[in-house]
Amino acid sequence: MAKFNMSLQKTRIPEQDPLERKANFKEVSLGYSEEEAINEAKRCIQCKTPACVGGCPVNVHIPQFIGKVAEGNFAEAYEILAEQNSLPAVCGRVCPQEKQCESKCVRAMKGDPVGIGRLERFVADWFIENGKVTREKAVSNNIKVAVAGAGPAGLACAGELTKYGYDVTIFEALHTAGGVLMYGIPEFRLPKEIVKKEIENVMEQGVKIEKNVIIGRSVTVDELMEEGYKSVFIGSGAGLPNFMGIEGENLNGVYSANEFLTRVNLMKAYDEKSPTPVSVGEKIAVIGGGNVAMDAARTAVRLGAKEVYIVYRRGEEELPARLEEVHHAKEEGVIFKLLSNPVGIKEDKGWVSKLECIEMELSEPDESGRRRPVPIEGSSFLLDVDRVVIAIGQSPNPLIRQTTDGLETHKWGGIIVEENTMETTKESVYAGGDVVTGAATVILAMGAGKKAAISIHEKLSKSRV
Repeated sequence: MAKFNMSLQKTRIPEQDPLERKANFKEVSLGYSEEEAINEAKRCIQCKTPACVGGCPVNVHIPQFIGKVAEGNFAEAYEILAEQNSLPAVCGRVCPQEKQCESKCVRAMKGDPVGIGRLERFVADWFIENGKVTREKAVSNNIKVAVAGAGPAGLACAGELTKYGYDVTIFEALHTAGGVLMYGIPEFRLPKEIVKKEIENVMEQGVKIEKNVIIGRSVTVDELMEEGYKSVFIGSGAGLPNFMGIEGENLNGVYSANEFLTRVNLMKAYDEKSPTPVSVGEKIAVIGGGNVAMDAARTAVRLGAKEVYIVYRRGEEELPARLEEVHHAKEEGVIFKLLSNPVGIKEDKGWVSKLECIEMELSEPDESGRRRPVPIEGSSFLLDVDRVVIAIGQSPNPLIRQTTDGLETHKWGGIIVEENTMETTKESVYAGGDVVTGAATVILAMGAGKKAAISIHEKLSKSRV
């Protein structure tokens, strides 16, 4: 048997047929079989200086885990993955590998990169089905650390801190842990049972999670420090939706993407018996071009909307969403109205009736190299819709910064941190993820949480000497 698979193409991954998946919330991608995973793993040529590792925000030992997959040793592959990544089954599904690890793969110089994300997902799923946590809990050092938020940043920080023996408690505002993994990403992209299993693995290492605790209301950061927590990590995300400031945003039938997806994901609005239903009407427009916009549009398809539009002011090449998500949306019948900018929402008896847009064109690149969209005079048009979802980004909730003395923030609300340590302007208080950067990716949030945990450990270790 050949040592390497020199095929220029990735091993195909099975998917649900578009016509079938439009009517259900089951996962689109079905994942590799053992044979398919081994075949794809053999495409990795085991570079002596693997650039892919540098492209991973949590520095997974990529060639090593893939090498074990190629041997059929999935248990050891998982152990290698889990050394650096607390949520591999999540990351294997939602990470933008094409912009990170896979973009550095030498196989991409001629053909497709190795399917690193697909292999990560396979290994993590195999472990959930067949494996057992083997890492022994670290000996407790009896030092308490608090984490605000049970999303990707908080979970990564907590998971890393347990390796050093810290007594870690996560305080989560909602009734379910997971943050954006549970309320923001649809079931067909990230099954909630997978998220729950990943969180259970983190908790088995000793992390405690207290739910329905709002930092800044139930208890403040300063009060946590007074209660004996030697350090606090803020990973509360960016859950405050941004709006465009156009006429009609307060009409019935207008949702923020945050509200829309939370109702569907966490409150099960797709179930007719749910106490928090969501109406998508006959025709719905989703404003925005990122992954959240694609999630909202594809969710609306599954909820029965007859026509679903993505309205975005730039062109297809500028869409910030993952290529895979755009491709899937098109397969499912989403209509893309590109180079179109909404300027108002018209009403009929208090409800949405039409979305007024103006056509755009891209200017010459500016100093940053980006082409700015500019309106074309006299090009306005009306889009016949009865629901609108606004998905143009989110900002951090101001509650924590308003209730914490000495915590400095940017004008737009993000917490200011020292880049190398993730420490805020308040001593022994750290922050990371969307609450620092604004809405970004799961893996970048995890990388920030992990970096903060290492910094917390270094500082607390010095204080004990």
